[in-house]
Amino acid sequence: MAKVTSKYQVTVPKKIAEEYRIRPGDEIDWVPAGEAIRVIPAKSQPYADPASRLRWFDQATLRQRRRQSAHPTERTVDRGWRREDLYARGRSR
Repeated sequence: MAKVTSKYQVTVPKKIAEEYRIRPGDEIDWVPAGEAIRVIPAKSQPYADPASRLRWFDQATLRQRRRQSAHPTERTVDRGWRREDLYARGRSR
């Protein structure tokens, strides 16, 4: 686990740096990904070609479907009112 310094700097763990061939002076991109942050070495550019972009999109879609299936929402509950009732509320007819 890395810590953020007072200058907002983060040390890349050696094992990760070696695996992704990150060297001192290399640039990395910080990409927001929902509730996570994706750190991408700039030289890899995974979003450059359409096939890579499609693969990333498919992976994100699969993760979202898994999250939604783990917490199904009940939409069949009778609330005692309809959406249309909200638009007419407070108006004279």
